[in-house]
Amino acid sequence: MRFFNTAGPVEPQWHYCVPSLERFDLANVRRLVEQRKYFVLHAPRQTGKTSALIALRDLLNVEGRYRCVYVNVEAAQAAREDVEQAVRMILGELASWTRTTLGDVFVAERWAGILAEFGPGALGETLKQWCAADGKPVVLLVDEVDALVGDSLLSVLRQLRAGYVQRPGGFPQSVALCGVRDVRDYRIRSASSNEVVAGGSPFNIKAESLRLGDFCRAEVERLLAQHTSETGQPFTPEAAELVWRQTRGQPWLVNALAYEACFKDEVGQDRSRAVGEDAIRAAQEQLIARRETHLDQLADKLKEERVRRVVEPLLSGGVARSFVDRDLEYVRDLGLVALDRPPRVANPIYAEVIPRELTWVAQEEFEQEAAWYVNETGGLDVPKLLEAFQAFFREHSEHWLARFQYQEAGPQLLLQAFLQRIVNSGGRIEREYGLGRGRTDLLVVWPLSPGGPEQRFVVECKVLRASLSRTLAQGLEQTAGYMDRCGAEAGHLVVFDQREDRSWKDKLFRRQEVAADGSEITVWGM
Repeated sequence: MRFFNTAGPVEPQWHYCVPSLERFDLANVRRLVEQRKYFVLHAPRQTGKTSALIALRDLLNVEGRYRCVYVNVEAAQAAREDVEQAVRMILGELASWTRTTLGDVFVAERWAGILAEFGPGALGETLKQWCAADGKPVVLLVDEVDALVGDSLLSVLRQLRAGYVQRPGGFPQSVALCGVRDVRDYRIRSASSNEVVAGGSPFNIKAESLRLGDFCRAEVERLLAQHTSETGQPFTPEAAELVWRQTRGQPWLVNALAYEACFKDEVGQDRSRAVGEDAIRAAQEQLIARRETHLDQLADKLKEERVRRVVEPLLSGGVARSFVDRDLEYVRDLGLVALDRPPRVANPIYAEVIPRELTWVAQEEFEQEAAWYVNETGGLDVPKLLEAFQAFFREHSEHWLARFQYQEAGPQLLLQAFLQRIVNSGGRIEREYGLGRGRTDLLVVWPLSPGGPEQRFVVECKVLRASLSRTLAQGLEQTAGYMDRCGAEAGHLVVFDQREDRSWKDKLFRRQEVAADGSEITVWGM
């Protein structure tokens, strides 16, 4: 039985999949190979890069015009700045792949002697001798190249560039470098020369940079349909829509949600039961709560300063940007931020992970008492919850905000950490934020009974940037619009006043306001 793949390259005989060769412009890649071009294929982690390279390798070898070999150089990362050791490890990998893929032992038999003679320059010399030993042109696919460090990466790129003029008889006809980032974005710090070298400089022979994208909506539906076809277990239309909406087609997320719902959940293993919306929501929460490696690696990037410069104004809804274009390109290459303009977090699951990761310590330290925010009928008492947060914010905000790395978004993050107990008790929070929005939108959803009706409340956060009256007028309109779009029964507007010359007596208030459309909204000043 096939299953949804969440680890390693796709193997069609074992995994449901969108055929890898359909996920990029194959005709263009063929043209690059035929024209003896060197190019880059890049995409965020666990998007399908390795699967695409292996599928391309197999296709070219079956057709017989080229000798195509794939090699993963990630292991050489451990050599760090030791160039000769890195080259040794790469040549060992190349020898293994040429032997297993092509049945060719030339590299396996020669590389050690070449290394002894040429030292760190042995990679280029080995490729020269190997290509010259057979008249059939070589296509070399190098995976995880941006895992290499400093002088090791610099040396590999320069050796590939140096042999370029000898192709195809004395060097690979075509080389594809694959990694998370485009080679132009490599910032290589050379320990030997104590300088930073731009990645495009040592590899300025690159003809094109290709980006492997996420699944489109039709591909997500096609992937889910394979499970239904093979097991008879359908996804309800609402569940399929939710998979698309929450992942925006990110391949690992799509497969992980479906695998969790169909293969790990005991109820989902019953193939006579359709996979519903609740199963997908439960799967999402499990993935986040377990801090799955894919999500944990992404969250770890939040510690980097250039990531903070982009993500922080997204979280706060800021209108001003403190990041440069290179910062934005980097977080887009990581897959954290979509290619859209203005910038936004790539998908709702990442949008959920980011604030929860940034407030992890705060969540752990908040007291998890009995559900004092649940009323006698089992409903959620949001005013009581926000009243408690208002008191907490007055007493503890200075201490907590100083601890956040993302201080500009600190008030919004602290509120979200406080509200997280709702998720821990069975409800959920849906979040919308982005550059230039001027606010953070939170939709609090509380089920009144399992599988039954649910309450929906909007909590909108704004930072006081102009006059209070102007902020309120804008905030009431935004809150009312979000309430209407979400079908919420009540709305709350939280206004954070961070002006240092204002006393808490002036900052703290609670009042009822009516928006232009007649919606009643509770405003909380903090």
